[in-house]
Amino acid sequence: MTGRSPRLSRLRRAVPEGRASKPVEARGARPRRRGAQPKVVALGGGMGLSASLAALRRITGDLTAVVTVADDGGSSGRLRDELGVLPPGDLRKALAALCGDDDWGQTWARVIQHRFQSKGELHEHAVGNLLIVALWEQLGDHVQALDLVGRLLGAHGRVLPMSAVPLELQALVRGHDPDRPEDVDTVRGQATVALTPGEVQSVHLVPHDPPAVPEAVAAVLDADWVVLGPGSWFSSVIPHLLVPELLDALTQTKARRVLSLNLAPQPGETEGFSPQRHLEVLGRHAPKLALDVVLADEAAVPDRDVLTEAAKRLGAAVELAPVARRDGSPRHDPELLAAAYDRIFRMHGRIGPWR
Repeated sequence: MTGRSPRLSRLRRAVPEGRASKPVEARGARPRRRGAQPKVVALGGGMGLSASLAALRRITGDLTAVVTVADDGGSSGRLRDELGVLPPGDLRKALAALCGDDDWGQTWARVIQHRFQSKGELHEHAVGNLLIVALWEQLGDHVQALDLVGRLLGAHGRVLPMSAVPLELQALVRGHDPDRPEDVDTVRGQATVALTPGEVQSVHLVPHDPPAVPEAVAAVLDADWVVLGPGSWFSSVIPHLLVPELLDALTQTKARRVLSLNLAPQPGETEGFSPQRHLEVLGRHAPKLALDVVLADEAAVPDRDVLTEAAKRLGAAVELAPVARRDGSPRHDPELLAAAYDRIFRMHGRIGPWR
């Protein structure tokens, strides 16, 4: 999608201005920075990235989400198969998470997350998925279309795909077939990998060397902080490290890098994983990537010393903080997670113009 459409200027004029406190402007120019606020780039996908964005938008107006595009299930998978487009679902979730808490933002968040219920072809399609794909077809440009949706929603930040081509996630899984518990099979598709009853050994992308979206690479190189995780470890977090240009940017950037751990292992994908095993798996997939901080919920870490040693091998310090919702569910609380990020950003150094 590289063509440019004469409809773009008319569509842009049709989108109301001033709904968000810091709207994304033409071609997605990031909000002007006021005072001591860091440039933050968050990488991930699904509900994990949404939790991180809901927290980060509370503490900075200079926020970019870089989203995985390997989803092949549900509404996204159907649109991908039928139209050959990027799966829009995780991009939609990121945009919804960036909506403000005012009536405008919350109304649009509900609208784009709404799923049709019918006995026909529209069943379970999300409104936001259809809107995003329609704009991709109208404008011929993934980034411009997502920027325009962000303006419509009054999103407090920018959303970018990590690659401009649809990706297939493949995994080597031990015991994917319960009748052959010791055999290692290649499992194809993000939805299948996420639900495998076996033990994921490693993951890779098809194509193996997908091109990164240039704006995503530029955002990482220009950031003060890069946040990776939380989220589905093999299907949402690690895929960013399998895009060569994006991994190069992550290793070369002068930004500080924080890894946010999950609150609990994910059934299927990381069943039985300890916090430190999450780090070991990530390190095997990107051995040259160094981190600065590993953030974990204090109640989810049974042995801080073991986690500290695993983090040191990646160059990182461990920060423990209460970031889970108080209802006992394995979900992050946006306010508590925001407070943890804010403390990390202030305690672990400032870079460049944010100094």
